[in-house]
Amino acid sequence: MAGLSLVLLVASGLLAWSLVDDDPYVAPTRPPASSGSTSSADATAAIEAFEGAVEKRDEEAARALAPAGDDEAADRLAGIVANAEAAGVRDFTLRFVDTASDAAGDAAYADATWRFAGFDEGSAHAEIRIGVQPDGDRVAITGFGGDDRISPLWLSGPLEVRRTDDTLVLVDGSGAEADEIAAYAEAAVPVVRKVLPSWRQGLVVEVPASVEDLDAVLSSGPGTYDQIAAVTTSDDGSLAPGAPVHVFVNPDLYGRLKPTGAQVVMSHEATHVAADAWASTMPLWLLEGFADYVALRDVDLPLSRSAAQIIAEVRKDGPPEALPGAAEFGTRANGLGATYESAWLACRLLAESGGENALVRFYRAVDAGTPVEQALRQEVGLTEAELTQQWRTLLQDLAA
Repeated sequence: MAGLSLVLLVASGLLAWSLVDDDPYVAPTRPPASSGSTSSADATAAIEAFEGAVEKRDEEAARALAPAGDDEAADRLAGIVANAEAAGVRDFTLRFVDTASDAAGDAAYADATWRFAGFDEGSAHAEIRIGVQPDGDRVAITGFGGDDRISPLWLSGPLEVRRTDDTLVLVDGSGAEADEIAAYAEAAVPVVRKVLPSWRQGLVVEVPASVEDLDAVLSSGPGTYDQIAAVTTSDDGSLAPGAPVHVFVNPDLYGRLKPTGAQVVMSHEATHVAADAWASTMPLWLLEGFADYVALRDVDLPLSRSAAQIIAEVRKDGPPEALPGAAEFGTRANGLGATYESAWLACRLLAESGGENALVRFYRAVDAGTPVEQALRQEVGLTEAELTQQWRTLLQDLAA
């Protein structure tokens, strides 16, 4: 995926986080133009008709745009309209770009915009693939998504949607699964607002059917999210200011978590949304440690469990010489779980030393560009060397 994204990995049931990519955006390559039967004019007409069906919330009009006799495609298109109604999709547009042929058949490409009213302040913008095929004297639509572009979940077909004033959850799964995810999302909001009370925008959570579908939704390579329980990133894969930021869940891992772990994961992700951290360039020990501080703040777990991996490492090798840097947060780094536990303990120590408000002010200052050393002195009354020494002493004491 181009740009920056925050990812949550689950290692031995404990949380670990990473920034995975800071390469400049490169537009995806479009397949060769179709030689044949799908004309641009007919594809444009079909796309405009579908846009109108969504805008008018007309499921039957959407169903009629599927190939004749293709009930599966018809159900898919009607389900998209139902999703739009349930999720409050607004400002939906599709602007035809081109036609092409690929391994999956004929395709049209369109610049799409959309937002979820009440949650997204700005609209998502992305070029998406639309499956099309000749159908008599017209072009029919078979579905949305695929190729190397993002595949918006709400455009994939019928979903279970759960909406409250503070949460919007879209699940490609059972009603029971949607209810469960919605409960975690609803519980995460007050957890975050205890520390960040000014956050009022709300939380959007999207859950594809599988990790492979998650890769498709986020236009990532196969296996990118195999070890990741959830990721907080923009809905359109961009770094544009104001882009909607949602939580995306890997159901293959998230569904295996125990309730406490699942709640901590969701609260951690919600913290990233509330703090607008998905594209932050602050040190990762602070960014991820702060999110874990919020998520674990009121969780009744002994440190022997919540910091088990870093305790084991300190008993073996002694405490680290410095707070963890970018290299230690790599997705394939050894001891990743211990790294995140150590970052959490550093933020927990700051809250104990200067108070929770001081930790929040420190986080905000660094996020705004104040150097860590300066922000630490101003907000907590410590130097980075003093923090590091207190942190190393804490780790030694825990491992004793």
